[in-house]
Amino acid sequence: MAIPSITRVDAILLLGLAFFSSSVVHGIGETVFDVTKHGAKPDGTTDNVEAFMQVWLAACSSTAPAKVVVPAGTFFMGPAVFQGPCKVPIIFEVQGVVKGVVRATTDITEYTSEEWILFETIDGLTLNGKGTLAKVMLSGNTLIASRTKNVCGSPAVLNVVSFTSLQSIKLRKVNNGVVHDISSLNSKNFHFHVTDCTNLTLHSLNITALGNSPNTDGIHISTSKLVNVTRSVIGTGDDCISIGHGAFNITISQIFCGPGHGISVGSLGKYKVEQDVMGILVSNCTLSNTTYGARIKSYAQSDPSQASNIIYQDIIMDSVHNPIIIDQTYGSGEKSKQTQEPSQSQVKISDVHFKNIKGTSASDVAVTFLCSAKDPCEGVELLDIDLAFNGAARSKTLSSSCVNAKFTTGGKQNPPPCPP
Repeated sequence: MAIPSITRVDAILLLGLAFFSSSVVHGIGETVFDVTKHGAKPDGTTDNVEAFMQVWLAACSSTAPAKVVVPAGTFFMGPAVFQGPCKVPIIFEVQGVVKGVVRATTDITEYTSEEWILFETIDGLTLNGKGTLAKVMLSGNTLIASRTKNVCGSPAVLNVVSFTSLQSIKLRKVNNGVVHDISSLNSKNFHFHVTDCTNLTLHSLNITALGNSPNTDGIHISTSKLVNVTRSVIGTGDDCISIGHGAFNITISQIFCGPGHGISVGSLGKYKVEQDVMGILVSNCTLSNTTYGARIKSYAQSDPSQASNIIYQDIIMDSVHNPIIIDQTYGSGEKSKQTQEPSQSQVKISDVHFKNIKGTSASDVAVTFLCSAKDPCEGVELLDIDLAFNGAARSKTLSSSCVNAKFTTGGKQNPPPCPP
């Protein structure tokens, strides 16, 4: 059976035309909206986007606490926009399998939106699975049930399904929300994109992509405040977590990251008139076999902005290349970095603290500060750094490399810091 192509515009029109009918009241004042009661068919072939839109409109219009339920079965669904504002907080719970309707193409211009699922303008959203055998698994553009995994163990391994899409899930203007027990597999771009959100918690996530897959950031956070990400396993081909411009008071903790490009602030300075970044805390995380570790990066050529009050503390590095790095030559190419061509980045990086960072480095330069000649890094602190070399030549000793950086040190320093 041919699966129809559904665009984002189609989804929005369907949302506007949808009319809700049946629902079931569960518990005290809670109304459950089952997608099958609105025509969704778990046959694995029908595009159910219209039914999902109808259910969303019904729940969003409810005056009692509402829960959208996707029951057992396999449901196909095209790109969808779940949009508010809603009258009540919404729980979106997936118990079955939801597969994305996408075309097998490498031409991203064929898509009218940059994400498969968009939750937008909602106050009080909970996105989750249910029970130990019904966690949500996103496989490219696919929601699929998976077994619960301990965040200290390895990410779940599923067959790789080749879908061509962009971001899997975007949360835009979602306030006072919780996302938990979600697993994302092989997104073609960001797995989760958090933007213009306030007071959002993401926990117990399991995010997986091939180690060489480009731009598959696990979680990208921008123009948002009071976001907390914790107790999750993330292994991708890009940053496990990346902090974009306009991020304010972001807390990241208890993350197992690897493979990937580490946990990064940036890249910053790519666009004109970017907002400042302030108040980033990354703590109690383990990074294993990643290209970078604790990283701050900005473009070599950029307009003025600031990144300040950034703390990486209590971090374990396991065979990490470039465990501690500030790179303001981003985008300038390896040749410029090797010749230490002065960066002219106007992203002012200051008040940065690397504290109690231990483990092993896979390269002999474990601490790198490539800061801007125009706006040098200031107020950088290295406190209790204890890293050992874990490369092929075990006899090598670690070193540091610094350009245009003003820093202080305290406690144990291995590798030895750059000369003042």
